[in-house]
Amino acid sequence: MLQSPHQPLQVAAVPAQRTPAREDDAGPWHSEAACRRDEAGLFFAPSKEPTAARLAREEAAKRVCGGCPVMIECREHALMQPEPYGVWGGLTAAERRVALARRRRRDIELTATTTAERIAAAG
Repeated sequence: MLQSPHQPLQVAAVPAQRTPAREDDAGPWHSEAACRRDEAGLFFAPSKEPTAARLAREEAAKRVCGGCPVMIECREHALMQPEPYGVWGGLTAAERRVALARRRRRDIELTATTTAERIAAAG
């Protein structure tokens, strides 16, 4: 999602200087985002939202993301920032935390494997 509940309804929540992720894009990745047509409230929780309402809202937001041509670019943006709130690239904030933890674990395992291979090759 492009807009934060703490900012005016503008694209300003996403860096304008980002280069297009796809070669055929004429503009920044977020210019093609499906969520640009939807209300920010669908992607960000109101304060004290009941659990059932939150789950329903998040599923509706994920359906919008599912048909988005730049879902992967949006997800990567949210993971790299990291965006602490809202549904971005089809993932909630909690799902993004899990994805980041898995990436960190994978990176540690890859580093350990590479180090072990270097030691074995040298020895």
